Amino acid sequence: MVQDNNKINDLEVLIAHQAKEIEELNDVIAAHGQEIDTLKKYVKIKLDKLENTMQDLGGEDHQSVSDEAAANKPPHY
Repeated sequence: MVQDNNKINDLEVLIAHQAKEIEELNDVIAAHGQEIDTLKKYVKIKLDKLENTMQDLGGEDHQSVSDEAAANKPPHY
């Protein structure tokens, strides 16, 4: 009977540790979710600014940076 009580106590301790780990992992996941939301907002702001800049530079007719660089090579190339 004593051995059964020890097994039960060991299982209770194990369950308590697992519950604590699950709670900590849940906190980490929640923090990551908030960080992802913040980063999504940041990326959207930057993309909006980039789109506005591209429109200010001439809209869709404007060449990409690499195309413009290829078209305007310095004489030593």
